[in-house]
Amino acid sequence: MNYQQTIDYLFAQLPMYSRIGAAAYKADLDNTIALCDFLDNPQHQFRSVHIAGTNGKGSTSHMLAAMLQQAGYKTGLYTSPHLKDFRERIRINGEMIGEQTVIDFTEKIKTISEKIQPSFFELTVAMAFDYFAEQKVDIAIIETGLGGRLDSTNIITPIVSIITNIGYDHMNLLGDTLQKIATEKAGIIKKNIPVIIGEALAETKDIFIHKAKEENAAIHFVQDQYKVSNIETHAQSLSCDVTDIIHGVTENFTLDLNSIYQTKNLCTVLCTEGILMEAGFKFPNDAEKTALASVKKLTGLHGRWEVVQENPMLVLDVGHNEDGIKAILQQLSVTNYDRLHIVTGFVKDKEVEKVLALLPADALYYFTQAQIPRALDAELLKEKAAINNLYGESYPEVNIALKAAMSNAGKQDLVLVCGSVFLVGEVELGE
Repeated sequence: MNYQQTIDYLFAQLPMYSRIGAAAYKADLDNTIALCDFLDNPQHQFRSVHIAGTNGKGSTSHMLAAMLQQAGYKTGLYTSPHLKDFRERIRINGEMIGEQTVIDFTEKIKTISEKIQPSFFELTVAMAFDYFAEQKVDIAIIETGLGGRLDSTNIITPIVSIITNIGYDHMNLLGDTLQKIATEKAGIIKKNIPVIIGEALAETKDIFIHKAKEENAAIHFVQDQYKVSNIETHAQSLSCDVTDIIHGVTENFTLDLNSIYQTKNLCTVLCTEGILMEAGFKFPNDAEKTALASVKKLTGLHGRWEVVQENPMLVLDVGHNEDGIKAILQQLSVTNYDRLHIVTGFVKDKEVEKVLALLPADALYYFTQAQIPRALDAELLKEKAAINNLYGESYPEVNIALKAAMSNAGKQDLVLVCGSVFLVGEVELGE
């Protein structure tokens, strides 16, 4: 098989959560364990950091990876889903896994794969672990898919575990309360392995404390250790001061991730850096600062308040759940524009009504859908939105919707594409 045939095989043969939803979710680790046993357990052959959370885990993963590779470490990065190219999920020092490596791996595990029928995600996790072990990475940053306790990535023993935050998402699989969701995410806390909680809520704090105590894991609450001040946002960057409360030291940071919500992720990353230093990793100060100012270039991160054009301003953001939309609204509140145009679409299994209730009624809407089976029909979304006094037209595909928005927008307007990772991934930008 060539590369395209291999990708078609993976997408067609294996249940893929991002495309079909809950039917692809396996509520155990059996297949992942079987695949990794077949591969001589590559997950035990490299050091790692494990990251779970409702929002922010992708940005946190990329920021950490950028810092480690800038500090001179051969750094693996496993994230999901991808925006454009499957290979975005598996990188070393920012470089995507090679097409031939994907082909060879798929051939290698074809027999066991056809026997046990793993999900797309289970197989992708095994591919990442095998690649990182084969390439002898110094460390790998591993992001969970969803949840934690039963996530396929949860067979590693990391240096440190991170839970960025807890919010409402994937409630059909993880539970319908913050406490239930937190219990699932807390499943990545392991015996004697320190855990960092990026954002603790009154409803979830005790769950993490109890689980950490059970596992004899040192627990660090980021908000008790760091605070941010003097935030300045620009089209392509953000600067802020971060105070290390324990040591009484304040430093200024510039990020190329330009949204206010990245300041929370920054504090989580700095807290993690301290744990990694205790484990023997070294971060020259200039490497840390250089990396944080160049995360997108170093690791290929996209779709986080990404300003891709000005006059009119065009922004892509993968925010799609309540917390993600709240972060977008926070950013809109500090952004200057005349009129707001929102191109949006969702998947069927999201709590769409709760998100629609948050969106601004004074925007002009362009309702659309990603080209996947899980996508919510654009016309149905338009009807749901009207109940919340959100009005606009429906379009069959995001680029048709975007073209309409851009032609309607004045030079001082803002066009925002958000609501689904898959929608943002399908946006085609002119050269």
